[in-house]
Amino acid sequence: MKKRTLSLIAALALSAAVLTGCGKASDGNSPESSVKIAYLPITHALPVLEEAEELEKENGLKVELVKFGSWPELLDALNTGKVDGASVLIELAMKSKQEGVGIKAVALGHHDGNVVIVSNSINDGADLKGKTFAIPHRQSSHNILLNEVLEKSGLTVDDINVTELAPTEMPSALASGQIDGYCVAEPFGAMGVATGAGKVLYTSEELWEDSVCCGLVLTDKFIENETDKAKSFVESYKKAGAALDAETAKKTAEKYFKQSSDVLDISLQWISFDDLEISEETYTLLTDKVKKYGLSDNPPSYAEFVKNDFQ
Repeated sequence: MKKRTLSLIAALALSAAVLTGCGKASDGNSPESSVKIAYLPITHALPVLEEAEELEKENGLKVELVKFGSWPELLDALNTGKVDGASVLIELAMKSKQEGVGIKAVALGHHDGNVVIVSNSINDGADLKGKTFAIPHRQSSHNILLNEVLEKSGLTVDDINVTELAPTEMPSALASGQIDGYCVAEPFGAMGVATGAGKVLYTSEELWEDSVCCGLVLTDKFIENETDKAKSFVESYKKAGAALDAETAKKTAEKYFKQSSDVLDISLQWISFDDLEISEETYTLLTDKVKKYGLSDNPPSYAEFVKNDFQ
């Protein structure tokens, strides 16, 4: 059994290695009929991947997907204008906006879809005391969810060792004992479960009902110079999200992710792509948590950061 588990871990690690290839935005401008969007190969980006399949068929607007292997690489492309937009951790985008980058959040990426994974020896949040826990970035809903677990268990971040790892590294780090738990975008939580290296301690909705994580952002330049194109793109994106039932989501994921059917089945049971508009109520709750857990003292206001109207 041990040999079989290690073989599965190795296979999944190889799959992860394939996903870490960083796409590079080409020099110069996108073709007139395209919109260039950065993404990481995670289930949270499925609406933009599904949209890329359908948008050109509908109105000739092509989504040029630019794949990255880490959030810092993607953020650099977004912040320097090498892409027109991105599917990105919304807290990262908020921080960029706070620092003066010209971007707007135009839709959510999903609802829920995250899990807190721990080693099999951990039975509750209190067992995390003195342990090492990985998140992909301090500016993330995964950091918020970790803090929710700790608060629920009478602990704080001072009671554990928090480390940042790339999503692809977390399942193998848990399997090898380098970390004792993690929270990250899917399908990497499901990979930890599928290998038997860990288990789900909490799903995101148990900690933060209807939680948000990734969002779709566009640059101010693209919105202002290509308003009609931006409007069409966002409308199509929301439509693509609404179309992502279990069967469609899995088919799209199988095309873009080198993951087993079992991993995708586990992963997709935790996420929803319905109603991707960012409401003021949802954003206010997010900013409250961002401030509460020290991600930012002064996140951008709803009016400054969120754009729902393209008139």
